[in-house]
Amino acid sequence: MKAKEVQGAVIFRAGAFRRRIAWVFALQFVAVAIVCVMGTYDQAPLPAVIAVIVIVTGLAWLATRREWQPVSALARLISEWRDGQSDPAALRPERLSRRTDADLAMLARGLHGFASRIADYGQRERNFTRDASHELRTPLTVIRMAVDMLADETGLGDSGRRSVRRIHRATRELEALVEVLLILARESDPGGAVERFVVNDVLRRELETARDLMAGSPVELQLEEPARFALRGSVRAFSVLCWQLIRDACQHAGTGRVVVTVLPDAITVSHASGDAAARSGSERLSFELAIAQRISDRFAWPLELHAPGKPGVARVRFPHTLPVAA
Repeated sequence: MKAKEVQGAVIFRAGAFRRRIAWVFALQFVAVAIVCVMGTYDQAPLPAVIAVIVIVTGLAWLATRREWQPVSALARLISEWRDGQSDPAALRPERLSRRTDADLAMLARGLHGFASRIADYGQRERNFTRDASHELRTPLTVIRMAVDMLADETGLGDSGRRSVRRIHRATRELEALVEVLLILARESDPGGAVERFVVNDVLRRELETARDLMAGSPVELQLEEPARFALRGSVRAFSVLCWQLIRDACQHAGTGRVVVTVLPDAITVSHASGDAAARSGSERLSFELAIAQRISDRFAWPLELHAPGKPGVARVRFPHTLPVAA
């Protein structure tokens, strides 16, 4: 009994493609066999036999190609698929030819369902990141404004003003981290605002912020600039990447020194620990290195990490550097 699949007004028959191909090759075999027999018994000249074989083979190829068109159309549609840009409705089985086999229609229906779920997931992701962005940034903005007002108070002592500055800088760093985490959470996001920035200038700001946030720590932070270059990309993402590498190096340095070096097409963050206990760490990537790795993967800035839990060098390479304007 022939299985049928009804999708709206279109009826797909299971095994129809195989049957049609079988008929094509069966008729080709019969025609070739007849002309070969006629040639064997001198009922037809050899050139005519060869011509008939060529013609029959060509017709069989054309018929097979015609039967294969629905498969080629579906394969072409899948190869040109772009998540977030293509319409899942293009994969609906109703749009297939009436000659389409039921197995191919079932494949198209499965791809349509999968594409629809992916589109729904992308929409939910965009909604979540939009709402999370608002809900996270609003309290951070309130904190920053309150700290700015507190900094204008005349009765604050030196210790209070240092604390206010640290809260202000920590809030700014948290805002940058939240923005980059939201960028990483959005698969289709191009990476935030794209701008041209000088790597050396950003590193100086990050090291200055790190010194303020780590006031009282025995770790010494140092910047070496044998080279100077610029990048075009997300300065927020670059700042958080560098800050995460600096934080990780400071945790491993103990009472030693952390050196950030700017090379012609890379930056390195190295640490020399003066505390043996600081060198015995976990074999797992720290939270800081995990964030740095995700940022480097997202923005195509290759990151080379030292062995987890051991002192060494973390190097970030930048394939597309720009000269610094005079």
